[in-house]
Amino acid sequence: MKIIVIGAGYAGLTATRHLIEAGHEVALWEARERVGGRIFTQQIENGQYADLGGQWIGPTQDRIYALVKEMGLETFGVYNEGKNVLALGGKIKTYAGLIPKMDLFSLLNLDFVLKKLDRLAKNINLEKPWLSPDAKRLDSMTLATFLDRQVWTKAARSVMDAAMETLFAAPAAEISLLHALFYAKSGTSLETLINIDNGAQQDRIKGGAQGPADRLAARFAQHIHFNRELKAVIQDENGVTLVHQNGQERADRVIIAIPPTLAGRIYYSPALSARRDQLSQRVPMGTVIKCYAVYPKAWWREQGMSGQVVADEDFPIQTFFDNSPADGSKGVLMGFSLANRARPLLDKSMAERGEMVRNMLIRCFGPAAGQWEQYFDHSWADETFSRGCYAAVMPPGAWTGFEAALSEPCGRIHWAGTETSPIWNGYIEGAIRSGERAAAEVLGLG
Repeated sequence: MKIIVIGAGYAGLTATRHLIEAGHEVALWEARERVGGRIFTQQIENGQYADLGGQWIGPTQDRIYALVKEMGLETFGVYNEGKNVLALGGKIKTYAGLIPKMDLFSLLNLDFVLKKLDRLAKNINLEKPWLSPDAKRLDSMTLATFLDRQVWTKAARSVMDAAMETLFAAPAAEISLLHALFYAKSGTSLETLINIDNGAQQDRIKGGAQGPADRLAARFAQHIHFNRELKAVIQDENGVTLVHQNGQERADRVIIAIPPTLAGRIYYSPALSARRDQLSQRVPMGTVIKCYAVYPKAWWREQGMSGQVVADEDFPIQTFFDNSPADGSKGVLMGFSLANRARPLLDKSMAERGEMVRNMLIRCFGPAAGQWEQYFDHSWADETFSRGCYAAVMPPGAWTGFEAALSEPCGRIHWAGTETSPIWNGYIEGAIRSGERAAAEVLGLG
């Protein structure tokens, strides 16, 4: 059996690997000039690098940890010592631990809301979210509607909005509450998703998160075709014809492992099922600009600071983290501009965005923050073959209206990608698991 896999991110690479190991003829098409997809490690200088895409891994993400080990790479812990910064209501405060320092009522409210979300998430059916208790009601409202009802102070709401936007890269008003609960349980719990220690941000991969993908791809490099963009999928009773910009190729099956919004731009004949096509129209990608400030050293550590910042809507960046290399040879602060805060920045130049980031860091940390060696950022909404990050977002009505349409096969077409995984949806781990599942589907057909 001949299978063509579309997209050389972790999902496509995993599917390709399993199919090759099973003895099938496999070709992997990638529109970019590199593997990794939404995982992109950029080499800077003198051995330094920056993860412009996904980068963190944490407990229960067993597939990616196993792959890191198999590929001869190592992980290291994210720096999480010292005081954090809260930029709220025009004031800069410091605090220790996970929850920012606020008035007692706001702190109690935050604790109540986080625990309620986790409590609701425990009831979600991960394999079939639309069959969860009270699914239609939960899917009829946005996460913002829930927060409007449950968050009672402006300070608590600002922190919750920053936290949720950091998780989803989309405004709470655009996310189904059912999807938010599914996403939380998919990653174990909301507490796990927002934590560093014992959480989703616990570790990084030495050399960058693209490293395992590069090494895995090297094992079957002869099967990979770069700069090959899928234009059309034409199915018939004997197989499938895949058309790219310079020609076409026949296969028995195809696995499409790219974001749903991109899959929806491909021409299909016969047309995809109405349910699948309608769903593709409803799942936009999040909006992310990942910002880097590089210094000769991590000077904030000497001041007893963690480098972490949580900021309200008065600032262009929701959160900052210490993203320095494992050997501490440079100091790196990395920030996320997300959702509605990122959208106005899409029309600005990198230099203009850099000045906005510089001013914010100086306010948060003092004059030393303005003395960087280098600034750069990466807008995923501008990426032709991603059109956003971290993952597709399910709006109200999508889960209950279209159910399994995102992952169920369409004739000879099978779907992969982190969006199709019930476990660690939106993460590298979810991508790997989706590739395993798609390969198993194809192998089960003979």
